Amino acid sequence: MADEGVRELCMSFAGLSALERFVHTFTLRHPTVDVQADRAEVLRRLGGWHADVVASLGFELEQVASAEQVHGNQVAVVRSGTTEPVPGADGLVCGEAGVLVGIYVADCCAVYAVDPVTGAFGVAHAGRKGAESGITTVMIETMKREFGVLPENLTVQLSPCIRPPVFEIDFAKLIRDQAANAGVPEERIFDEGISTASDLERYYSYRVEKGKTGRMFALLGRRQD
Repeated sequence: MADEGVRELCMSFAGLSALERFVHTFTLRHPTVDVQADRAEVLRRLGGWHADVVASLGFELEQVASAEQVHGNQVAVVRSGTTEPVPGADGLVCGEAGVLVGIYVADCCAVYAVDPVTGAFGVAHAGRKGAESGITTVMIETMKREFGVLPENLTVQLSPCIRPPVFEIDFAKLIRDQAANAGVPEERIFDEGISTASDLERYYSYRVEKGKTGRMFALLGRRQD
């Protein structure tokens, strides 16, 4: 698939695009992939498309680290060569160039975090349970401990996710509050306020589609220097 075709079915975020050396994307609904299936089968069907997206960022599938995603708040440190989903993890942080971290979402929020000073970066899968158990706080604390990140240098970006009134809890606000309380400047916490339940032509929604739906793929990495 040509890069132009890939870009048409992905979205990027201005706050992250402004950071040199880093690449990111957030895939949208693919118009020709049947997603009326369970999660494992859906990810298999989307696999070729996701490989094209990874390639468009200048990476190979072997450079993508992923997480088991159990709706908890465990954040794992990944390095080059981490190719199997990290058991029990819902967040991934990395300090190396040449690695992409990836999280799948369909109503939950992908929370991106980048520190252009140390070069550390991470993505967390935060739905209601993850947000309420403080996964954003855990991700930032892990980046501080492992890579010497100062929260005031971080840029945090929230992906589209389900929001009120379709969903009863505004967990996006919990995520923003956790980032701010951890010391991230409010002007570097970005959230476009998009609800995945509001536009099924662009997004997958687990709740609206009653569990038989696809997954958006949130990817973040740093290019080789």
